Amino acid sequence: MPFGAANYRLMAIGLAVILAGFFIMTLDKEEFGFGFLGLTLGPLVVLSGFIIEFFAILKNPKA
Repeated sequence: MPFGAANYRLMAIGLAVILAGFFIMTLDKEEFGFGFLGLTLGPLVVLSGFIIEFFAILKNPKA
């Protein structure tokens, strides 16, 4: 198996963080999403989710 249980767990966490970031972006009440949630917090959460996914893929499954 190319991935271990820890890799899949990190991938699931990363996916949940990405989805949470997109959900945060939808909570912005400013016009066209130009508020703090739509322009700053949401994209940062999505970016952190992609970083988690990156480490989940590169993590050694035996360690």
